[in-house]
Amino acid sequence: MTAATMLGSEQFTEVHDRYFPDIHRYVAGRLGAQVAEDVAAETFLVAFDRRKTFDAARGELRAWLFGIATNLVSRHRRKEARHYRALSRLDLRETAEGHENRVVASLTVARLGKALSRLSAGERDVLLLVALGDLGYAEVAEALGISPGTVGSRLTRARKKLTPVLAEEASDE
Repeated sequence: MTAATMLGSEQFTEVHDRYFPDIHRYVAGRLGAQVAEDVAAETFLVAFDRRKTFDAARGELRAWLFGIATNLVSRHRRKEARHYRALSRLDLRETAEGHENRVVASLTVARLGKALSRLSAGERDVLLLVALGDLGYAEVAEALGISPGTVGSRLTRARKKLTPVLAEEASDE
């Protein structure tokens, strides 16, 4: 089935079923599980409303959907920033003894939250589309409307910013 055919109103359920889990996982990683269902659903509502404007010659359907999701996530930037700041403030000392896995997981989430809150919006978008959306450079470029070179440079900057923050946090243990 071609992308143009998949975007007919009758076949849109197939598009939703095929891509919803990926979009949901990406949004959940950006905004948290509570918001993910709504934003992922809104992504497909927007896509359905704009289905006639999709041009397969300009890029893949998957990248187009991730672009819509990223735009919706950007509307929630304040909430996302609060989410990362909250994760960075997790008090691990209050975790009950005997739950080592939970402590390790909480520590990792706290570190990531702190590190991600220090990235620019563009760096965070690129990094999380690659990490959570499992998109390649070309797909990220299509989703965000930027060049693949810009994707690479933003990803490099994000990694350079994350490495010392995560290393600093690890040495505090």
